[in-house]
Amino acid sequence: MVKLRLKRMGAKKVPFYRIVAADAKARRDGRDIETIGTYDPVKKPAVVVIDEEKALNWLNKGAVPTDTVRSLLAKNGTMKKFAEAKKNK
Repeated sequence: MVKLRLKRMGAKKVPFYRIVAADAKARRDGRDIETIGTYDPVKKPAVVVIDEEKALNWLNKGAVPTDTVRSLLAKNGTMKKFAEAKKNK
């Protein structure tokens, strides 16, 4: 199973995350399949950059987002587009 989740990068006490598609059994900072975007919670306001096309592609393939990634996708509007596309099928 593939999950959309955060991969921690950055230095100690200065977190920076990549939003990745990864195998559910892989470690948190382990091997990922594809990078979908970035999330920088340190900057005010927090900076979220998501490649919407890649995210929708993985969601359509059955990837399951974690709670945090789901909320980031919802704020970005990607989850709404995914729900509308699913509803129109």
